[in-house]
Parts: sequence; structure tokens; C-alpha cells
Amino acid sequence: MHRLLVVDDEYSVRESIKLILKNEYQILFASEGEEAVQCFEKEHPHLIILDILMPKMDGIQVLKKIREIDPILPVIMLTATKTVKTAVEAMKLGATDYITKPFDVEEISILIKRALEKQDLEREVKTLRWEVKKKFGFGNILVGKSPPMKEVCSKIEQIADTRTTVLITGESGTGKELIAKALHYNSSRRHKPFIAINCAAIPETLIESELFGHERGAFTDARVRRLGHFEMANSGTLFLDEIADLSPATQAKLLRVIQEKEFLRLGGTQTVKVDVRLIAATNKNLENAVKEKLFREDLYYRVNVVSLFLPPLRKRKEDLPPLIQHFLNKKAEEENKKPKRFSDSAMDLLLKHPWPGNVRELENIIEQVVTLTPEELITPENLPDKLNRQIRTNSLREETLSGNISFENALLEFEKDILLSALRKTNFVQTHAANLLGISRRILKYKMDTLGITPPDSQNPESNLSDLN
Repeated sequence: MHRLLVVDDEYSVRESIKLILKNEYQILFASEGEEAVQCFEKEHPHLIILDILMPKMDGIQVLKKIREIDPILPVIMLTATKTVKTAVEAMKLGATDYITKPFDVEEISILIKRALEKQDLEREVKTLRWEVKKKFGFGNILVGKSPPMKEVCSKIEQIADTRTTVLITGESGTGKELIAKALHYNSSRRHKPFIAINCAAIPETLIESELFGHERGAFTDARVRRLGHFEMANSGTLFLDEIADLSPATQAKLLRVIQEKEFLRLGGTQTVKVDVRLIAATNKNLENAVKEKLFREDLYYRVNVVSLFLPPLRKRKEDLPPLIQHFLNKKAEEENKKPKRFSDSAMDLLLKHPWPGNVRELENIIEQVVTLTPEELITPENLPDKLNRQIRTNSLREETLSGNISFENALLEFEKDILLSALRKTNFVQTHAANLLGISRRILKYKMDTLGITPPDSQNPESNLSDLN
């Protein structure tokens, strides 16, 4: 419930306001200026109703002191008709509104409600902006201390608050769109639109309409005018993901927009001017695409004013520990819980994984294991089976090719890993594990004996031997 501070030296006025508002708000009272300032500092009300004419310290003096501490708190001035000029002065000093005595019940209720709604909205916007700034701040996106990421971070800080067109390259999952958002939300355009479009996800027949919009009747089913992404991003940032997938015809039209900063909607005759910062991204080699005549050379030089290359995760393994901790902290913060942690053996497996899906794959797996692991400590058993198998397979391949293990022994180790995975999945119930592998129970037991695989406990050894007939 909102707290209101009513400041008036007349008891009857205070009681009248109390009767009007007591069912909707928590009401605090002060009968003179000094008491009002003390109550304001102690109780932090959401709104103040402040009389202008009071002995000792008048309302204007109280307003000045309040504004020194809180420049946005809603303050509604109470005034007699003869002091309306003073009320106007109060408005210049930052009062939200004023109302004359004797006041109308409905009028004062509407003024208070409107002022509180505006204050709540401003605080919500401020909170959302702070959250966006925090989410897309450099420290939250550029996690890692490897030389390549330090270089990326340095470039972003230099170019964020400029109009410069940027080309971001790197494999899928390296975080190209996050970097684009970091550039936008750390620039002077942060309060303007950030519009993203995946050029590879839109059919060629629709891409021109998506980018530039269309007029009514431009084609079948075009029943109304539709704004394109360029127009929606006006004064803000347009992010063109997978720009290499644009057709030659669309590339030509895009080039003209970049050069002239204007375009025609599909089916239109009136030029539309736009002020848009362009950020493009691709997981392909644009230089090769230019050589192969798949991408226009002139467009390439237009979008590649400043280039940012995001290296794959496997090329910057030193960034894995801070990234893992970052995602653990992020998940814990979202759920308002204490961060979980990986055991040394589980962390070792994460560090050995090649991460073909890059940072996106890492975040997804951490979210999965944190969600599915009830304990605070995450062990190798909590990691996805595919992760354990892939890491082990890659390790065996490397050891075999380097001559550290023979081909025959590698096959035995691989077979042992498969059997262990099936046994763990079935809680070492051998009949179920044999069915899962598509072999007989006797063959499974023979292979377990041959490979030296034993159940993890021996409290009931007969439980796994009862069906050996």
C-alpha cells in the first residue's frame, strides 16, 4: 500500500483528507514544516500533499528541502485561491501539481492516483533500463581473459558509442547477437529500438518486404501498409544476422539504403528516410563469398567498416572456468538460490569437451545439469551421457593416433565405456542393461568379467546373478 504524507497546519484539513483516502492509502501526518521534513526522511512516503501557507517553515521552503533529497517524489501543493501565484512558483520548483481549497473529493483522488501511477511507471522504466544495462554490460557479456576476448572487449569499448557499421563473424553459438546488443545498449541509441532479423530464416520472396516494408496492394494479401525492419529501427540499431544468405537482388537494395539512408517500401512511390546504425553478422567467410561472386564486393566493404571476430570456445579454453562460474551464478540469481558447483572430476570433463556448439551449448548444458541435480555438488554422473561419451571417445581417438594406446586396447576401452553407460543407466540391473544393448544376459556377464567391470557395491551380489540360467 502506498504511503502518503499530508502536511497542513489545519486539523480539519488533515481529517478531511484522512476520511477521503484512509481506505486506499497509509496516511502519515505533519502539522508544520520541520516535522514534515523529519517525517519525510524517516518514513520515505510515496507522495506528499503539502500546504503552502504554514507558520515558521512554509510549503515552498519544505518543497525546496525535499527536492534537495529526492528530485522526483510526487508533491501536490494545497493552496488558497489568493496564493495561486505561489502555487505556480511551486510548480517551477518541481511540484507535481496543485489543488485549491476547498478541494473537490474526486479531484484530489484523481490527482493522487495519476501522480502515483506516473511515479510507478518511471520507477519501472528505470528498473528495466538498469536490468538491460546490467544484462548487456561488457562485464556480463565479455566473460573471459583470453587474448582474443580481450581484443574483442577493447574494440567494443572503442566503437560502442559511435555510428560505425560493424561486421561480427564467428561460428554459430559464439554470441554474435549478444555482442550486437552490447554495442547498442552501451551507445547513445540505447533508449531507441534494437531490431534483429535473421536473413537465413526468411524466404527470398519475403525478405524485401521484411526489410523495407510494403504498401497496401503491393502484392497479393497486402491488405494494409506494413513497416519494414529498417523503418522500425529508425534512430536505433538494425542487426542483420546471417547477412551472407541474402540474395544478389536484396544485396543491391541493401547497398543503396546504406549509401543513401533512404528507400522505397515495396509498391511505394514515396521515399522513406531513416537514421539506422547497421550491425551485421555471419558464420561464413565473406571474403571467400566475394571471391566466388556470391556476395557483392561493394556491399562487403560497406558492412565491414569495423570487424569483430568471435573465436570458438575450443580455441580459448582458458575462458571456460570463468564462463562456467558465470552461468552458475546467473542460474542461481534467476532462482534466488545459492550457486551450485562442479566437482573437480566434473570440471575436468567440461574442460576436455570440444564444445562444437560454443557458448550457447555450454550455457544450455549448465542450465540442464543445475536444474536436474538436487545436490549442491555436481559430479560426472550428473552430466549428460552424451557429454561423457563424446569426451571419452575424443580422448581415446587422440591417444590412439598419438600412439599412447594400441588400436585393440582402444576398442576394449570403448566397449567398456558403452557397457558401463548402459549399466549405470539401468542402475546395474544386468538384465535391463542387456536388453538396452540388444545382447543376451550371458554375453553381458561374460564381457563384464573380461573387462573387469564389477557392480559399484557388493551388499547383495546375488541380485545381479539370479538370472544367469
